[in-house]
Order: sequence, then C-alpha cells, then structure tokens
Amino acid sequence: MTLKTLSATIAALLLISASATTFAQDGEGPPPARGARAGGAGGGGGGGPGGQAARPPTPEEIAQLPAERRTPAEQQTALAKNPNWKAPRTSWGDPAIAGTYSTDDMRGIPRDRPQALGTQESLPQDQFLARAVQQYTGATRAATTETFLRNEWGTRTFGFTSLIVDPPDGRQPPITDAARARQQAGNSSFSNDRFDSFDDFSLYDRCIGRGISNGMNAAIYGNGVQVFQSPGIVTITYEMIHETRVIRLDNAPYPEITQFTGNARGHWDGDTLVIESRGFQDRTSVGGAPNSANMRTTERIRRVDPEMLEYRITINDPETYTAPFTVRTMWTTQPNYYAYEYSCHEGNFAVGGGLAGERALDRDVAAAIAAGKPPPERPRANIYGNPEEGARIFDINAGE
Repeated sequence: MTLKTLSATIAALLLISASATTFAQDGEGPPPARGARAGGAGGGGGGGPGGQAARPPTPEEIAQLPAERRTPAEQQTALAKNPNWKAPRTSWGDPAIAGTYSTDDMRGIPRDRPQALGTQESLPQDQFLARAVQQYTGATRAATTETFLRNEWGTRTFGFTSLIVDPPDGRQPPITDAARARQQAGNSSFSNDRFDSFDDFSLYDRCIGRGISNGMNAAIYGNGVQVFQSPGIVTITYEMIHETRVIRLDNAPYPEITQFTGNARGHWDGDTLVIESRGFQDRTSVGGAPNSANMRTTERIRRVDPEMLEYRITINDPETYTAPFTVRTMWTTQPNYYAYEYSCHEGNFAVGGGLAGERALDRDVAAAIAAGKPPPERPRANIYGNPEEGARIFDINAGE
C-alpha cells in the first residue's frame, strides 16, 4: 500500500463504518451472493477494474503508454528472456523467494476467462493494448486525481486472459448443490436483511480473516504479500486482515486443529516451493461459495524474475466444486510499497453500528404501529456512489 492509499483507506473505512447504521451496502454492479462480501474472494472482472470490457484505445492513448506497458509483462521476465535463468539462493541453499510483493498488477484481469476467448491464455494484441491503456490511465488518475475509496493500481500490464488457468477454458467449475445451500445460508453486511447478532456479519466484516483467498486476486487496496524464509520454515503474511501462514518444510504430521487458512506443509521441487494444505474451516471462500472443511489446496511458488514470483493454487474441494481448478497470479514488487499494519478492529464500527441501527429501526417500527401508522421503510445506502438527493452530509472525523 502506498502512502496516498493509506489515507484514502482510512477515509474509506470511516465511511463504511458510518454506513453500517443504514443497514445495507449496495456496491456497483450486481450485488454479491448471500454470504459473500464484495472484494473478498473474487478477482478483478473483465478488462477493467469492475468487470467492464476495456474500450478500444485511440492512437494517442497508445502513444502515451510507457515502453514497459506495451509488451505483456510475462514476456519481460528474466525466465522468459532466458529459459536457463536461475533464482538466487539463500545462504543455506534454498531458492530465495523472500520479499515484499503485491497483487496490484492483477487488477483488471478477470477471474473467469471470457467465453469468446476459448482456451487462449494470452490476449490478442488489440485487447492487450486496450487493457494497458485502461490500467495506465487508471493508475494515473488514482495518483493525480482521486482521493477517496480508490483502487490501488500496479505498474505492469500482463496479457493473461484470466486468473484461472485450469480447466483449459479458464472458467471456474460449477458449484455443487450442497455448496449453493451453504452460500444461501451465509451472512454478510452486503447481503443480510437484518442484524440481530454478530453472527449476522461475515468474518471479513468482523476483521477476522479472508482465508486462503488472499494472494489470489487484487482487492481494492491492501494487496501486499510478505514472504519470509529461514531454514525449514517459510512464512507468508497478507496485508489485508494481516493473516500469517507458517509453512513447515520438515514433513511433520498435520495437526488436528482447523484454521481459516488451513494447515500447510511444504517442500522444494527444484526452484518451486510446493505447499499442500488441509484442515480448513468451512467459513471462508476461494470464490463462488464457502469452501468445505475437507478442501485441499496445492500451491506452487517460484521466482521468475528478480521482481516477480509466479503463484499458482489448485483447489480440490468436491463438496463445493464439481471439479478441481487452478488460479495463477503474479506477486510483483511495486515502487515505494509498504505493507502497513492492517488495523481493522481499531476502526471497525460496522458490527456495533449495524446492531444499534437495527434496534433503532425496531423502535421506530414499534412506535409507528402503536400510533396506527405505516412502519418506516428500511433505509438502503449506496456507499460507492454520490450521496442521494437530500442526504445529510456530516463529518464523522469531527465527531458529528
């Protein structure tokens, strides 16, 4: 997260907290499925940040692109230029993958491949240039114009047609009927019609965690990933919700406990770190629906450039998806990037505000019924657009 994004993030959290008292949060585009939270497990959609296809660029816009934006970033890696390139080693001989990275360069790459592209893993040149222009202008606008609830953009443009690379069509397999039932039973501030207890809020709402979906896509901000190494141990810390995974490389037995990010064991396969995880809880999601407690994942991390790690994760969860699938993202360095402490609990008034607002509405409904009047309608707030006409504007930073 850059310094400018930090201030915008604080403002965004304050607005989201205030909006919890209005009972609903309607984001741009279709509402998320019940039990899901916007920005959680999904990736950027379509050609742009919100799923819309990138428009054809003008010659003038293409001419303004920096040279590094005119060629797909995956073609510029050290490994792509020299298939014999080897990652550096640690002092004890393991491939060196430690560093501070981000998934910001994945913004605008859809999770599911557009069906018209079939099994193509790379965009045609015209579509790639359209994405490059959109990403470049988005990054420029965010750095020079936007001040509130802004997306954090990367510095490279990749030509991937989708984040999902297997099955070959690049599309997530359908979810099972059992998964659909779990999805409908889930709770979230983006989908619930009523808040009676903290259980009516998601783990994400409550700043508890996002599960293993961190690192699989680019959320609105906080996409930092820190990798640390020591002999026999690799740890991965995600900036958003600040979860840390400790990956042992000693073939120790898996523990009996379950965790939101599972229990991981790893080993080196050449220059690739292979991580196999099990022991998940069924309260998180990797996209589409809450995963089952029996989900297994296999991750593969390898350095392909001094500034990039390639990350792949294969999801195998027959109770949730009708077939396994694999997601690929690139963890890349960014200029002036700092992984700040994600102090989510400290500024999170969503639960208290939502419950207090619900009780206030209950009192208003009871008073209206007692007076023989129609009960008031439930307020609906759109925190992502301009205030509705007649809305009261106040400064929560000033205690209003």
